[in-house]
Amino acid sequence: MEGEVMDAIKDVDAELGQSIQDLMFVFDNLLTLDDRGMQTLLRDVSSDILVIALKGAGNELQEKIFKNMSKRAADLLRDDLETKGPVRVSEVEDAQKDILKIAQQLSEEGRIALGGGGDDFV
Repeated sequence: MEGEVMDAIKDVDAELGQSIQDLMFVFDNLLTLDDRGMQTLLRDVSSDILVIALKGAGNELQEKIFKNMSKRAADLLRDDLETKGPVRVSEVEDAQKDILKIAQQLSEEGRIALGGGGDDFV
């Protein structure tokens, strides 16, 4: 139903629809992904985008991402984060939006469950 409402809003005003969608699902919402969903998402995200996006992420989300990578990949990502100089806030926001778009696409395909939807399974 959410998708239908968002589509209807976007049909009337695409910019408003995108603004609402951006406010509904923010980067920190990725904390609700289960480990399998996070691993699926990380496979579809380039490391360059991930490094920039993580510059603006909280420690809890960073640790969840590192936990769902191989030790070697997590160590490389940590090194990249440390050596990456300052990044413009707009670049961080764009990278985070790119990852959110990938997450939403994976959710629409049924490959991950966003919003803690995993509680419906036994």
